[in-house]
Amino acid sequence: MKKIGMVFLLASLFTASIYGQAQESEEVYSAFVKEAWDLYESKEYLSSATTYAKAFAAMGDKGRGSDRYNAACSWALAQEIDSSFVQLFRITKKGNYSNYTHISTDVDLTTLHSDSRWKEILTLVQQNKEKIEDGLEKPLVAQLDSIHQEDQLYRKQLREIEQKYGRDSDEIKAQWASIDKKDSINLIKITKILDERGWLGADVIGTQGNSTLFLVIQHADVDTQKKYLPMMREASKDGRAQPSSLALLEDRVALRSGEKQIYGSQIGRDPETGVYFVSPMIDPDKVDERRATVGLGSIASYIKQWNLGWDVEAYKKQMEAMQAKEKE
Repeated sequence: MKKIGMVFLLASLFTASIYGQAQESEEVYSAFVKEAWDLYESKEYLSSATTYAKAFAAMGDKGRGSDRYNAACSWALAQEIDSSFVQLFRITKKGNYSNYTHISTDVDLTTLHSDSRWKEILTLVQQNKEKIEDGLEKPLVAQLDSIHQEDQLYRKQLREIEQKYGRDSDEIKAQWASIDKKDSINLIKITKILDERGWLGADVIGTQGNSTLFLVIQHADVDTQKKYLPMMREASKDGRAQPSSLALLEDRVALRSGEKQIYGSQIGRDPETGVYFVSPMIDPDKVDERRATVGLGSIASYIKQWNLGWDVEAYKKQMEAMQAKEKE
C-alpha cells in the first residue's frame, strides 16, 4: 500500500508539473500574441511577424488559427512573401480555414496576389467553405456572412482612427455614427430571423453565422438584449449557442441593468483619464472558476488585451474607490 501510495503521489506531482508548464506556456504565448498585435497596429510589421513566431515556438509550434492568419498578414506587409504563405497553407490545409469573403478582400495580403500560390490558397479556402456549408442553408449563411463583415469592418478601424485623431475627435464620432447606422440595419435583419426561426445552431447556419446572431444582439440596445437573452439561454442548453458568448451577453445586460457582471468580460474606461478597468463584478475571488464553466480562459490572460494586470485585492480596492466616487 505504501508503494502504491508513493507511486500515486509521484504521478500526481508529475501531472501537476505538466499542467503548470502548460499553463505557463499559454501565458507566454498570450503575452507574445498581445505584443505582436500591438506591433502590427504600430505598423512594425516585421517585428510583429517575428513575435508571432516566438508565440508559436513557445507552444511547441502550435497556435490558434486566427493568430496564424494575423502572422501571415504581418509577414505579407513586411514583404516576406514565403513566410506569409507558410502560415496560410498551415491554416488552410490543417486548420480548414474557410472565410473566403474575408481573405479574398483583405488588403493586408495584397502583396501575395501576383504569386501563383495565391490562387492555390483561394481554391483551398473555397473547398473548405463548401465542405463546411454542405447541408447548411446557404442563402441564409451568405446573408449572415455579409452582416458579420459589416458588424466588424468599422469597429476594426476605431483604434487606428483614435490613434491618429484622438478619442474625442470628430473623426471618432463620425465612425461611431457609421457603426450605429449599420448596427440598426443589421438588427432589423437579425431580429426577423430570430422571431421567425428562433436561435439557429451551427448545424443550420454554420459557426460564423451562429456567432453573427450573438454579435448583433451584443451590440444592440439593452431592451433588445433583455428580450433575446432568455432565447439564447435556452439555445445554450442544447448547443445552439456558445456558453462563452452567452456569458458575455449576461455580463453586458447585468451592467446595463445597474447590476454587477458575473464573468468579468466587460471592460470600462475612465472618461477623464482614458484608463481601462474591469467593470464591477460579483465575487471577484472566484471569477476564474465561473469563467472556466463557460469555456473562458483566465481573467488575467483576458485583460492583457487592454494592458491590464490582475490582482484581486487591488481590484477590490479599486471598485470600492469607484463606488465611493460615484456616491460623491
